[in-house]
Amino acid sequence: MLKPGDIAPDFTVKTHQGNTLTLSSLRGHKVLLWFYPKADTPGCTAEGCSLRDQYSYYQENNIVVLGVSFDNVEDNAAFVKKFGFPFTLLCDIDRSLGLAYGACDNPKAGYANRISYLIDEQGKIARAYPQVNPRDHAAQVLADILTE
Repeated sequence: MLKPGDIAPDFTVKTHQGNTLTLSSLRGHKVLLWFYPKADTPGCTAEGCSLRDQYSYYQENNIVVLGVSFDNVEDNAAFVKKFGFPFTLLCDIDRSLGLAYGACDNPKAGYANRISYLIDEQGKIARAYPQVNPRDHAAQVLADILTE
């Protein structure tokens, strides 16, 4: 698991729209990188809906929200459509993000661990969340930002 002050590993990965996204393209923004085990499962849905419902606060604080799972483009696109998520989901099918960020320890892992990182505007880890409660994580991150 990365820790505050570490440089966030750059990545290039497919989004749920089928586009390619790199972390370095988001310099100047904070990024909430939240790993979730599987699209459209109860805990992941609760976490995603909580982030969706508080998304305007993330925008007000210049935070880009990126969800990451090992799901493919089609499964993540269906998840976004079903729940109206306004943020991007990343499709880490080769587990390269999961391995780099400590969300898994094996390139054959079935699911990502439920962890998150808040990355600052310069690309450094500002906060690490090694244990995430899917129901209150969105509020916890916002509370941490507002107390900085």
